[in-house]
Amino acid sequence: MPLPLLAASLEDIRLPPGFVIEPYAEVPNARSLALGDRGTVFVGNRKGQSVYAVVAEAGGGTRVIEILRHLYMPNGIAFHDGALYVAEINRVTRYANAESRLDDLPEGEVLNIELPSNTTHGWRYIGFGPDGKLYISIGAPCNVCDEPGYATIERMNPDGSEREVFARGVRNSVGFDWDPSTGDLWFHDNGRDWLGDDLPADELNHAQQAGLHFGYPYCHAGEIPDPEFGQGRDCQDYVAPAQKLGAHVAPLGLLFYSGDMFPAQYRGQIFIAEHGSWNRSKKVGYRVSLVRLEAGVPVSYEPFAEGWLQGESVSGRPVDLLQLADGSLLVSDDAEGQLYRISYVGARE
Repeated sequence: MPLPLLAASLEDIRLPPGFVIEPYAEVPNARSLALGDRGTVFVGNRKGQSVYAVVAEAGGGTRVIEILRHLYMPNGIAFHDGALYVAEINRVTRYANAESRLDDLPEGEVLNIELPSNTTHGWRYIGFGPDGKLYISIGAPCNVCDEPGYATIERMNPDGSEREVFARGVRNSVGFDWDPSTGDLWFHDNGRDWLGDDLPADELNHAQQAGLHFGYPYCHAGEIPDPEFGQGRDCQDYVAPAQKLGAHVAPLGLLFYSGDMFPAQYRGQIFIAEHGSWNRSKKVGYRVSLVRLEAGVPVSYEPFAEGWLQGESVSGRPVDLLQLADGSLLVSDDAEGQLYRISYVGARE
């Protein structure tokens, strides 16, 4: 059923003209999102131990089903060829024919891969690229350190075979997507802490090929040598961000919009869910931002949905983004345990 009590808090959310935001479903600690072939919205979480399925009902509203329990930070979630993939701290499990058994999900198959068990930046983010590969982030186990086997984005076949490092020097990416026009991977990276309120900028990065190094822990935001690990290093030796984001805004979800509901100027553009700062004297983030591209190059970085931050008071923390079949946009909020739906109701172009 709809959530009328939440509507009052959403009155503070500011959107461009013609857009509206409304409650979609209540899901505890709602984090990463994935869409099934039949329209099921799968939701992982980090602080809890469960995975949920949200099903739209014919008469309106949604039904929320807790399909998995007693997991270890099941943040990462993806759907591919009818199977649900769930990434915990130390493993990835595949659940075949998931949408057919939502009320009685069968036991899954654990992929034969070894993952670090560190909890610092250890909650996984996963997704399937246009190459059919499963991509997974391996965050650094620290604020800043130089540890082999960490700070990467890796990829592999859906069964876990042919695992390889795709990108290096990535401190902690909790969101990535592929440009539908080129197939290139775009991802953001949460910058290190304790360099001040405004340093370093969080990053939006563009990986046009495998094997690139994006600087961490030697260089931050493309231009700031690390005080400890940057000695003797040149920032020009690493790939600079395609777009600098706000410092400490904590970018999580990232989505290329490809639907038909929003006006044409939003198609092929990047939406980013900014979870919000903690390592800063005054809060920033707590919004959905928009990066506009021209010929594959960012030309602007601007707010799209904001208002969860009022002064220093926070009413929600956006986490992930998901485009539904009708072209509307879902936003997860782990602080409030909600999914919101943003749609366009203005004049169509």
